[in-house]
Amino acid sequence: MPVVSTDSLPANLFSVPDLVSEVPTHDVFIYPHHSPAAARELMETARALVEPRGRGIYATDEAPDAVHAMFVQASVSAGAKGKIIGKEREDDTSRRRRWREFSYSSVSSDEISGIILYPETVLEFHLAGFVAERGIIPGVRANGELSPLPSSPKEFIVQGLDGLLPRLQAARAAGVRFSKWRVPIACTSRSSPGGGLPTEAALEIHADTLARFAAMSQEAGLVPIVEPDVEFSEDADLSRSVEVHERAIELTYEKCRRYNVLLEGTLIKPSFPQPGLKLPSRTSVQPADIALATATVISRTIPSAVPGVLFLSGGLAPTIAVEYLTALNRLANSSSVFSRLPRLSFSYGRALQGEALKHWVTGDEEGARKAFQKWTKACFRAAKGEDI
Repeated sequence: MPVVSTDSLPANLFSVPDLVSEVPTHDVFIYPHHSPAAARELMETARALVEPRGRGIYATDEAPDAVHAMFVQASVSAGAKGKIIGKEREDDTSRRRRWREFSYSSVSSDEISGIILYPETVLEFHLAGFVAERGIIPGVRANGELSPLPSSPKEFIVQGLDGLLPRLQAARAAGVRFSKWRVPIACTSRSSPGGGLPTEAALEIHADTLARFAAMSQEAGLVPIVEPDVEFSEDADLSRSVEVHERAIELTYEKCRRYNVLLEGTLIKPSFPQPGLKLPSRTSVQPADIALATATVISRTIPSAVPGVLFLSGGLAPTIAVEYLTALNRLANSSSVFSRLPRLSFSYGRALQGEALKHWVTGDEEGARKAFQKWTKACFRAAKGEDI
């Protein structure tokens, strides 16, 4: 009997072994550096996250301090009733777990295909299996925290690549099937000091980081979702936002090819191109304008091999996030130019849970469940371009 050493084990310890020489892969050519069985699993998971059309992802990957801030803000918004009834002495960890369990039990696989979990939720609360039992695919946030980019302190580097592969393998062993990495991309007008942000150095770093993450994620057997989040807090107009989105996404896929990432087994979570909050004319921009800009960016930059696009809501109000997604899908439904775009869905957090959390902190679980139903159905219909 031959001796099996660790050197002879496959790089992806969680992939399905290739027991036969030919494994069906949906008629996609597979390079020799990809295991056919592992590729098949990645592609099937990626497609399941965006099909059937309308389903999207619920993002619950906030760090513990961010969740605490959410509780405080929800309590303030709820006014005099703004405390968790009967739970005044409950510690933050128990409260986070209780909120996670409640929110996951309140959404349906009819509208939600996947949920992004924070590492604590996977490895300490052990809720990936709870999510999977509901017919929803569990995922995990992979990126770490931010640190300033040297020589450009208004831009940031995302930490977390060191030791990433074993962390992803641990998440896979805990039941996770996809992962997500966000990079924040500054965006200002060209008339801003220094010719405007982002710098080319920041774009190169972010693209390389996303591609390295994607390659390691697939090595761990997880579908990677790359998230280039172009911020809109400054003075950029819509044209400038489109320009930055195109450059950021183009660079990301250039790097992905260099790292041999299987594009059919990936997804992307971009922001909507939009004017900055400091631009006076922002209020005159309509959802139809955002839709045209967004569809143009997607058609010019995202390879057709990528099965779906899951938009982030960022700092948008829930109604605006839904309006933008509806307008985009209506455009895709009616336009011959954009009829071949991939699935255009959502990966929202605040837009799905904001109203529900305000009910939950007061002890009104029935109201919270109804709020989840309201917003998940709204996003589901928006992802098909239907009236809400």
